[in-house]
Amino acid sequence: MNVKIYTDGSARGNPDGPGGYGVVIHYVDPKGALHTREYSGGYKKTTNNRMELMAAIIGLEALNQPCNVELYSDSQYVIKAFNEHWIDGWIQKDWKRGKNEPVKNVDLWKRLLAAKKPHEVTFIWVKGHNGHPQNERCDQLATKAADGDSLMVDEGLMS
Repeated sequence: MNVKIYTDGSARGNPDGPGGYGVVIHYVDPKGALHTREYSGGYKKTTNNRMELMAAIIGLEALNQPCNVELYSDSQYVIKAFNEHWIDGWIQKDWKRGKNEPVKNVDLWKRLLAAKKPHEVTFIWVKGHNGHPQNERCDQLATKAADGDSLMVDEGLMS
C-alpha cells in the first residue's frame, strides 16, 4: 500500500509551555477510497527537533502493515539524517558525531529506526512555511495541539 505522511512540530517559542506535533496520513485502500488519519499531541519542556522526530515516529508506528511511505517534513533535522546517511555514521561511531560529541535524542532516533524498519520510506523535505498546502496542513494541526489545554502526551517523553 502507498502512504503519504505529513508531519510538523511546533515549539511555540516557550520552552516552559506546551509544544505540539501533528501528523496527517493519506492512503488509498484496496477498493480505491482515499482515507485520512490525523494525530496531534503535545508535551512540555522539549525542543522542536524532538517534536519533529516524534511526529515522524507516530506516523510510522500508526501503520499496521508494511507500506511504501513518502514522509514529508519541514525539518532538515529529520530529512538529512536519512537522506545524507547521518544515521549510518552515528551507529558506526557509537552515536557520536563531529568531535566525538554525543548525538542528541538517541532514544527517539532508535525508536524512529524501529518504526521505519518494516516499511520502504522515502523522506522528503517540504521546505519551510512557503505556502505548500501539505506543509501548512500539518503546521495547523501541530499549532492546534500546542495551543490546546487538553494534550495527548506520549509517556515515553516525560523523562
